[in-house]
Order: sequence, then structure tokens, then C-alpha cells
Amino acid sequence: MKIGILATGWIAEKMAITLQHMTGVEMYAVASRSLEKAKDFARKWGFQHFYGSYEDLIANDQVDLVYIATPHSEHYDNARLCLLKGKPVLCEKAFTGNARQAEELLNLAKEKNIFIAEAIWTRYMPLSKTINEVIASGVIGEPKMLSANLGYPNAHLERLRKPELAGGTLLDLGIYPLNFASMVFGTDIKEIVSSCVKLDTGMDAQNSITLIFNDGKMAVLSSTILAKTDRQGVISGEKGHIIVENVNNPQRITVVNENYEVIAQYDCPSQITGYEYQVYAAMEALKNGWIESPDMPHAETLRMMRLMDGLRKEWGVHYPFD
Repeated sequence: MKIGILATGWIAEKMAITLQHMTGVEMYAVASRSLEKAKDFARKWGFQHFYGSYEDLIANDQVDLVYIATPHSEHYDNARLCLLKGKPVLCEKAFTGNARQAEELLNLAKEKNIFIAEAIWTRYMPLSKTINEVIASGVIGEPKMLSANLGYPNAHLERLRKPELAGGTLLDLGIYPLNFASMVFGTDIKEIVSSCVKLDTGMDAQNSITLIFNDGKMAVLSSTILAKTDRQGVISGEKGHIIVENVNNPQRITVVNENYEVIAQYDCPSQITGYEYQVYAAMEALKNGWIESPDMPHAETLRMMRLMDGLRKEWGVHYPFD
């Protein structure tokens, strides 16, 4: 499968590293708004073709799948152009800047019968599936409480500071604890209580989000671009708890009983970067003629975007294109 990448930043580099070691894929093309950057990227990572515009890459009939690695603010326009040209899309999280854009893209994909999926890598990882298998075994009893956090001191980055780039913590990092909670506790949310601290640009710098579910479960979540956190997720039941190391790329699951004794551990399978699973999922979908991946269905992408829209509205965090 011939892969094309839009953009040449660090996320694009991580995908390039991934593709180098995968089977069944070809590092075919890369595009940037700067021809020189695209050329340098192609030479460094071994892509066959490079372009000084996204439009030129998308117009290449040989490209089988486009991976979008541009800032959040550009995802809608980039993905829409791909779909209009008949190109399947794997779009980096957050899927779009807001739910309106997401809904338009998903409707267009359905109308054109073209595959599109959100590249939120956690959803595709084997160890993420193991978490629910461990819970289903009953080893900690019925889970009642969950906590998860993610934070890196990245407030200096332009893409996180600027409203026009859909900056802030929520779309960049907060999306991971939210997805973690959804993967474990589901979608039947009764109430959301939240607060945030803002940058001087009006973007959210750190936040606290509590989800209360109709069955009484609670998820207490936080994310920040001001500090480096432990990135842990903890799922607690009446018989013990499960500790997940790194909620965005789970590395180890530790099961602790009611006496606070470690009774089991599950380590992450050997991986290239963790990005390979979302690419293989896209390949499987295309092989089967699906327009979405069962690992991250369209309905869940849209639900998550609507949830984040609601949080931003409550916090007074706005983008120019809202």
C-alpha cells in the first residue's frame, strides 16, 4: 500500500519511522507547503516522491492512503480535499477543530463511500484491548472509579498557543484521558463537571474533568501543557485496582488486589512506535471495503468532538472557525 503524508513535522517523522519498519506498505510520497522541506524529508526518510503542495500529493493516482499530520486547525480542509479526490484518509487526532467539521467530513465520506478514520493510536493498540479483558475477568470486581492524566510542559509551542491553530491542552492531550475513560466506562454520561486554567492567548493550559455516568461510575481526568505528569490511569473496583502506565501509549498493566498486593502484570508487546497499529487497521478496512475502522468508529469520533466542544464552550475557549 502506497502511503502519502501531509506535513513534515515531528508527528510526520514518527509516522515515517514507523513505516520504515512495517510490512506491506510503501513510503511513497510526502508533501509540505515548502518544496524544500518536502524534499529534505523525502531524502531523510526514503520517500519516493515529494511535493510543495498538499494538492499535488492528493492528485497522485498512485497514493492509496493519505496520513494527515498537519495542525488540528488544518485537518478539516486537508481531509475534505482528500475525500473529494477519492483518497482514503487516516487523520491525526484531534480529528477536526470542532464537531461541525467532523460531522461534515464523516457525511462526505459516507456519501463518497471512502474510508476515513481518526488516528488516535491508543484506540488501536493491543494492550488497550487487554485492559478490558482484564476487567471482564472480574479480578477487581465491578469497576466504579477511574482516574487518568496526561501532561507535558509544552506551553511554548506555537501550535498550542494560537487559537487559529486550534491550540490548547484539550485537543492535544486531554483527548487521551477522555478516550481512556470512554474505552473503559463507555458513553452513557449523565453529568460533566470541569474547570480549566488558560494561557494569555485564551487557550486552555490545564484542565480537570469529572465524568459521572448513569450507572454511578465516575472518571476523574486531567491534562496540562504546563507540567510533566505521571501519565497514569487507575481503574478501581471493590476487589482491587488496575494501574495503566501511560494512558496514551499503554506500556504496562498492573493488577493489584484488595490487600494492595500485585497479582498480575501485562507488558506492552514489542512495537515500532505504536503508530503501526492504526496503519494496519486502515489497511484492513481498505482491504474489506469499509469506510470506518471498528477500533475507532465514526460515531465515537463525532461523540468525542461534541464532548470537547461542550467543554470548550463551558471554559470560554474559542477558535476563529467555530
